[in-house]
Amino acid sequence: MGLFRSSELLGIARETMEFVLEACEETHPNEYMGFLRAEDAAKLGLDRSGQVITDVLVVPGTESSPVSATVKTSMKPNDLKSIGSVHSHPNGVLRPSSEDLATFGQGEVHIIVGAPYGWGNWKAFDNAGEPTTLDVLDVDLPDERFFDFTQEEIDAELQEEEGGFFSWLR
Repeated sequence: MGLFRSSELLGIARETMEFVLEACEETHPNEYMGFLRAEDAAKLGLDRSGQVITDVLVVPGTESSPVSATVKTSMKPNDLKSIGSVHSHPNGVLRPSSEDLATFGQGEVHIIVGAPYGWGNWKAFDNAGEPTTLDVLDVDLPDERFFDFTQEEIDAELQEEEGGFFSWLR
């Protein structure tokens, strides 16, 4: 990704939206909270300029209950790929609360998912809390992911290092 990105948000990858729905359901009856990250559409094989939401970042230390999810502001991502937030409403209400609106200032789009967490149980909102359209796109996500590795690969990499990873303990 270059220094500047296209400001047009084209949508969210279907696989990413499926992840969001599953994560919200698994977290129930507590709220789920994550931050949305986007990739350049050209990297996903789209012949359009713009961004596609491809990832959800869950911040360590997020505190969740049936009525709220809280993230320490110092832990919020602040990079070019950050594009908004997603959280669930276990009560099924698909509109932002006053507390939600207070956090909508950063990012371009904010998704609220309500119980029972199906395809018809989510809405996207802009920074002012107004409903906005967010298309679900069928795109191939890049194979390489930050946490996409096996324990065997970790063990092999540790063995390749001179003296092994734990040699400094000796």
